[in-house]
Amino acid sequence: MIVAIVDGYTDEPAGLGVPPYLGIYPRYAYGAIKKARKEAEVFYLTIDDLRATFKGEDRIRTKNKTPNFPNTRKILEKADVIVYIGGLHTPGKYLSAVPSQVEEIAEFIRPFKGVKILGGPAFMGSAHAGGTKITSRELLLARNVFDHIVYGDLEAFLFDYLGNPKDADPFRFRDYVELRDYAIIGAEVVKQFPDYPEFVIVEIETQRGCPKAMGIGGCSFCTEPVRYRKVEDRPVEDVVAEVKALYDLGVRHFRVGRQSCIFSYMAKPNGRVPIPNPEAIEKLFRGIRSVAPEVKTLHVDNANPAVIANYPEESRKIAKTLIEYGTPGNVVAFGLESADPKVAKLNNLNATAEETYEAVKILNEIGGRRGPNGMPWLLPGINIIFGLPGETKKSYELTFQFLKKLLEDGLMVRRINIRQVVVFPGTPLWNMRDKVKTEKHKTLIQHYKYKIRHEIDLPMLKRIVPVGTVLRDVRAEVFDNGLTYGRQIGSYSLIVGMPKEVPLNRFYDVLIVDHGFRSITGIPLPINVNRENPKVLQNIPGIGKKRAVSILAKRPFKSEEDFFKVAGEEVRPLLERKIAL
Repeated sequence: MIVAIVDGYTDEPAGLGVPPYLGIYPRYAYGAIKKARKEAEVFYLTIDDLRATFKGEDRIRTKNKTPNFPNTRKILEKADVIVYIGGLHTPGKYLSAVPSQVEEIAEFIRPFKGVKILGGPAFMGSAHAGGTKITSRELLLARNVFDHIVYGDLEAFLFDYLGNPKDADPFRFRDYVELRDYAIIGAEVVKQFPDYPEFVIVEIETQRGCPKAMGIGGCSFCTEPVRYRKVEDRPVEDVVAEVKALYDLGVRHFRVGRQSCIFSYMAKPNGRVPIPNPEAIEKLFRGIRSVAPEVKTLHVDNANPAVIANYPEESRKIAKTLIEYGTPGNVVAFGLESADPKVAKLNNLNATAEETYEAVKILNEIGGRRGPNGMPWLLPGINIIFGLPGETKKSYELTFQFLKKLLEDGLMVRRINIRQVVVFPGTPLWNMRDKVKTEKHKTLIQHYKYKIRHEIDLPMLKRIVPVGTVLRDVRAEVFDNGLTYGRQIGSYSLIVGMPKEVPLNRFYDVLIVDHGFRSITGIPLPINVNRENPKVLQNIPGIGKKRAVSILAKRPFKSEEDFFKVAGEEVRPLLERKIAL
């Protein structure tokens, strides 16, 4: 039997599977297939493989070749089963990978004879960036193209289907006992991932469902409690065993990110705000480190700021654990969504503005110092959603003033993620969709997004990574229009634009020289002042175009002192011991 897994990439409230991230769905699917049919040949393909094969497009991400890339068409022609994994519920901007949607995959796979199975969160539809609703056309198309649409867990369906198709229930969910083997067996698929082994970061599941939702219901827009009606905490031993399997295969970058709130792992239910369990989280991360001692990235993702604000001592212990066992550059995403208390109440949001402020303060206190990779150890991120029911002009201003207060009070927020609300079937928002404000407030949304980017993001970036900061291990990913774009591997990594072309898929230490609204400009080190091009030299603060011309005229320099005589003493503090001759 031949099975083709086509990864269309996934992005949802509690999970990411967009390269360089390898999400949970392809791994679990591979594990379930191999457990059910050990002899099966299972091929992992990406949507980029299909784009290149059937559209002749150059692959967006990198110049890497995937193991299956030359044989994509043959694999699909011979496949008995074609499994498509997709679903974009929290759309964003991606550096080097573009998630697919049902319309695109349907065009590619319709001609092939294999049984077609749709899995992942795509059964609810996919959000277009900036969109406000899911069209029925996409869901109807899925029913016309796919033989089976899985509404429960894809891995559970695949295991049953490959055993006896008649017994397969597309609504069945597995538990963590069943998952254990799938996760460990499925680790092997990482070897077929294009960014393996140096650049892949693997998303690790620890919990599903929303603890707050079990107490008082979920946020109006969120699909997590719609898909998972109860909270399940994955046993520490199972998480550690999966990490070990991946680590033994050469994976060195992990994000313990597949949960709605890492601070609520193994927490005690308590209505709106569960009581955190610092001991369980310490056991989890100590266990991960025991089997992955030379891990290069160990980050997390989401947290409910209300938990941190209401249980500050327990949360401080958890933050210290994340620093002790984790790596710098870690970001905990806070779902504030709106600072307007009326909007928060109507949409049953996670936390108040006051709680979020306290949570930001606590994380800054514990994690604000700079780590060896150049980034602070542990900072918060803030998620904002525009267009929610109940919003007025005052709502946007309240949210802006909240962010401004964080800035004025000297606090650091690694990133502010602004999305327009998307309405998914099954969410409470679906029944309030006539009250969504994205179209009515389109001008307001654009205005406040502009204000936040210019008046908050830019000065905040300058605080987090001042000019002269050296970021270590920045992977060069994409070259475009004279710039090489790269980032460190991790959660919400800063995009660094390098004003020159450098070989891709290598790590660089980068000197930060300028800031944009959401990205920064950096120059790879060491800077060879005798060979560097004028564009790079004039990007260095204190040099500019005129001095760059003078430097070119005086080259080659025999010593650093000769260089600084021409470049000026004012650039010495920035460049000393960072140049080469």
